[in-house]
Amino acid sequence: MIPGKRWRMDETYVKVKGEWKYFYRAVDKNNNTIDFLLTAKRDKKAVLRFFNKAIGNNGQPSLVNIDKSGSNKVAINTYNEVNNTHIEIRQCKYLNNVVEQDHRFVKRLTRPMLGFKNFYCTQKTLAGIELIRMIKKGQYRYSTRGNKSPAELFYSLAA
Repeated sequence: MIPGKRWRMDETYVKVKGEWKYFYRAVDKNNNTIDFLLTAKRDKKAVLRFFNKAIGNNGQPSLVNIDKSGSNKVAINTYNEVNNTHIEIRQCKYLNNVVEQDHRFVKRLTRPMLGFKNFYCTQKTLAGIELIRMIKKGQYRYSTRGNKSPAELFYSLAA
């Protein structure tokens, strides 16, 4: 499924080895997951890395809704300058409710875990959680899906 050109981008926190790490996520206007990335720091470099990854996998958006985070705005402006593009930035926390609500599914599964012990394992676990969410949203198309449940589809991909 091709994502829309209007993105909502935000980050949430995940505890790894007793320290908070940052899980960046972007969804489009229709709540389809664009991309995600776990980083150790919350700075311009981390946001720029996430933004480059998301654009590389899904194409360039026309507009990005972000909260009042300064690092997000600086990173998108830097991307615009370096690549000679014009991605519009809208800083309005209420428009980001879509991505904030999407965070709750990740939080619901990770909160009982009481944190992770390894950064690499955290990345892989969060990727699995995001894959399940994308399957449930109907974003993942599989040619022989038929009438498989999301769990059966996940197990067929893992095998």
